[in-house]
Amino acid sequence: METIQFFLDGFAVACQPVKLLYCFIGVLWGTIVGILPGLGPLAGMTLLLPLTFKLDPASAIIMLAGIFYGAMYGGSLTSILVRIPGEAASVITCIDGYEMARRGRAGPALAIAAIGSWFGGVASVVGLMLFAPPMAEAMLKIGPPAEFVLMLLALLVMSFVSSSPPLKTIAMILMGLAIATVGMDPITGFARFTYGNLRLADGLSFVAIALGLFGVSEILLNLEDVTEMKAIRPTFRSLLPSKAEWKASAPAVGRGTVIGFLFGMVPGVSHIISTFVSYAVERRVSKHPERFGKGAVEGVAGPETANNATTGSAMIPLLVLGIPAIPATAVLLSAMLIHGVQPGPQLLLDHPDVFWGLIASMVIGNAILVVLNLPMVPLFVNILRVPYPYLAPSILLISVIGVYSVNANPLDLWLMMIGGLAGYLLRKFGFDVAPLLLAIVLGDRIEMAFRRSLTISDGHYGIFLEGPAVKVLLISALFLGLLLALARFLGYRRDNGSV
Repeated sequence: METIQFFLDGFAVACQPVKLLYCFIGVLWGTIVGILPGLGPLAGMTLLLPLTFKLDPASAIIMLAGIFYGAMYGGSLTSILVRIPGEAASVITCIDGYEMARRGRAGPALAIAAIGSWFGGVASVVGLMLFAPPMAEAMLKIGPPAEFVLMLLALLVMSFVSSSPPLKTIAMILMGLAIATVGMDPITGFARFTYGNLRLADGLSFVAIALGLFGVSEILLNLEDVTEMKAIRPTFRSLLPSKAEWKASAPAVGRGTVIGFLFGMVPGVSHIISTFVSYAVERRVSKHPERFGKGAVEGVAGPETANNATTGSAMIPLLVLGIPAIPATAVLLSAMLIHGVQPGPQLLLDHPDVFWGLIASMVIGNAILVVLNLPMVPLFVNILRVPYPYLAPSILLISVIGVYSVNANPLDLWLMMIGGLAGYLLRKFGFDVAPLLLAIVLGDRIEMAFRRSLTISDGHYGIFLEGPAVKVLLISALFLGLLLALARFLGYRRDNGSV
């Protein structure tokens, strides 16, 4: 009953007119950046991050979260209508979604994707509401050694779930940890690797690095193969699925919800893995697997539901542990820290309005997502008709304005461009840049937990093999191991993403 009361209090926060406005802005912008090739949830959130500095913490987090799950759905529009995934998690939707569109069923594909996304998103929010408070209470009982082990485990898991080979992923993690050391020592206050430049005292700009690695590098990759997009434009009347399509998609939506929620807590690329696993499950349980790849509605309903179901469960490690499960939640972590909100087990006690207001807003935002997207599909499709050579400079201009407005530091612009070039080269050579970004975010906290643990134990490393730390390690490793084994059993392969 206490949880329900807190949830209702969260609705009182989320239903304030100002909060509803920012939720709507976030969902709308998220849908647009999900549609645009070269932008995704991470870049879209990063671009609007400077606009949140003068907002109250709850409004800022609600808007950024709206961009997060709005972009998850926006990517399905391009996947279904032009066979171009707006973001990585929508790759699998291209297979059957575009085939449905070619057969004149683009409307039902979009409608089922929207409704499945809504159901998965809302169900995952309910799971977040039920699981986050007890997890936070348990985390309050463990100290720095267990915190260090947990974050280290999160980074190690990336070497197994990343799209690049383990050695390349580990190299990216080490590079990210090295970049995180630039700036003031968090304990002694000694300047490290600043070379006398005061602008580097606070470290390298996360916003600039994130936009460079994901936004600029994606634009450079897309410019290599600029093709004329011939979008299929469905009408509002054609959105209604048939009775057979409803019947076939309903079980897929249920299974996709469970899969998405479970994999949402896996650090790295959980939203991508969940969509591939969901597609594999639907193909295996189907009585007619030969229909997959030729326009099976289950091949759209399952992955799209799993995609949005990860948004709620991905919030659990962020809000309760302060660990971003995927790059997009790393932006939310940065926004919270900017507003003086420290994610972790104390969040529910120190900032209940932010925590419960965010949960309630995700329920409202997912409803807005359905109401907003279905009638406006024909309008959104027109965005795809803008030639990419004209679209790319506009995206770059917005990125430059967004990065410079954070600190008014010209160094950040150079950092974004260098990050974009580095991201382009790394991705061309088969490196996954997501572990690099997550390592940068977690670097300071890993170092702090490690050094505090050694201070407590008078320099004895055995503290990491004693007490709660070992229990946390074993339980987390068992849970993650079972999920990864399930993904491999169902056919997921990180090298090519095939199923």
